[in-house]
Amino acid sequence: MARYTESACRICRRENLKMYLKGDRCYTDKCAIERRPYPPGQHGQGRAKFSEYGVQLREKQKVKRLYGLLESQFRGYYHRGAAAKGKTGENLLQYLEQRLDNVVFRLGFADTRAEARQLVRHGHFQVNGRRVNIPSYQVRPDDVVTVPPGSSAQQVIRDATDLVSTVAPWLQADHDGLTGKVLKQPARDEIDTPVQESLIVELYSK
Repeated sequence: MARYTESACRICRRENLKMYLKGDRCYTDKCAIERRPYPPGQHGQGRAKFSEYGVQLREKQKVKRLYGLLESQFRGYYHRGAAAKGKTGENLLQYLEQRLDNVVFRLGFADTRAEARQLVRHGHFQVNGRRVNIPSYQVRPDDVVTVPPGSSAQQVIRDATDLVSTVAPWLQADHDGLTGKVLKQPARDEIDTPVQESLIVELYSK
């Protein structure tokens, strides 16, 4: 599957948002967006003007890059959100938040979503006692996420928990026991993703 393999710091600079894509590096003076707070490229320091479509596109790209998705994957989540009851934008964010790789990240078991995706892919997490190695797996309320005994990634996961100060209110984490529980579906005000989802809905509705 195609994946973005270039510098992650360019993404943050392009979207003018610290996305914490590099883990602990983002908390230091080496963070690229702190040193060069303008878009990459030779025209990055120029004055940028965006049309209505451009603003909507940038919002969609921001969310897609935050969660590390391809365009086809993101569009699929949008259509699922549009088909479900409720507001399309909020449904979209709920589906994205309930991905297993995002839940692992939100629980503090990985520095970044990319690291969480890799850990899930390599089978270092179980859901309700069964190993799940699909990052897009949708967790449900009352699901329990655990690190199986003997996992070779236990130390990496414990190191990641040291950077965590709070856990999303719809999750419960036991960092000592390396377990987490999904308490409920996330409400919109419990999702701290800095996005205006209405702009994405407007973009795809055209």
